[in-house]
Amino acid sequence: MTDIVSVARGSSPLVLSMPHPGTGLPAEVSAQLNARGKLVEDTDWHMRQLYSFAERFQPTIVEAGLSRFVIDLNRDPAGVSLYPGQATTELVPTTTFDGAPIWATAPDEAEIARRREAYFRPYHAALAAEIQHAKAQYGFCLLWDCHSIKSVIPRLFEGALPTLNLGTNSGQSAAAAVEAAAVTAMAGSAFTQVVNGRFKGGWITRHYGHPADHVHALQMEIALSAYLADEAPPWTFDAARAASLQSALSAMIEAALAAATKLERTKP
Repeated sequence: MTDIVSVARGSSPLVLSMPHPGTGLPAEVSAQLNARGKLVEDTDWHMRQLYSFAERFQPTIVEAGLSRFVIDLNRDPAGVSLYPGQATTELVPTTTFDGAPIWATAPDEAEIARRREAYFRPYHAALAAEIQHAKAQYGFCLLWDCHSIKSVIPRLFEGALPTLNLGTNSGQSAAAAVEAAAVTAMAGSAFTQVVNGRFKGGWITRHYGHPADHVHALQMEIALSAYLADEAPPWTFDAARAASLQSALSAMIEAALAAATKLERTKP
């Protein structure tokens, strides 16, 4: 089994949260999955490689090692839907994003509670600790929540998803100046883009993003087509294709970090 969570502490206010790049399956969970579930296809593939450019910002990186099929670290632990009235997946998903069942033996409430304690809690304890560390060291934290998803999933959204999907919980999880800086930088790229569209930010963005408490959280959902050779197994990273995406992401993070730094330094 891959580690539940790994932390690489940096030396800046930037914290990169990566809740979904893991493919690890504890033995007892793997035994319950069907053949489709064991493919762990709804993974945010190659997040560390994609965000390798961010080394220049000296970020702290909090990364999950287990598959989101074990438990989804970006869902409300109480099981409340983040998108009422819209198709989504649960705290412990019952299907793929496409709607295909993933369990041979579906976990019951007791098993979900066990996973919440064993796997959900450690990730969020680590993430919360690193956010607090950033605040203690630098006065604020810029939390960038890293995600990716297939560009066409009819069950979740119509047509093709924009390449860049920036979410701030409709402006609530980051100060307006920080969001505006990221949006301006994003607009300078050639990629299709949207702000607070289908993906406004999951539980991580909504739970931790409190500008008044010096935490500015932004979620970036990226269409896999922007950096993979193909949106299908073996999910190969395409460095040439990813290069321009990495430049765009770097510009966005740099702008958001500069705006947050300026804002926080002017606060009484």
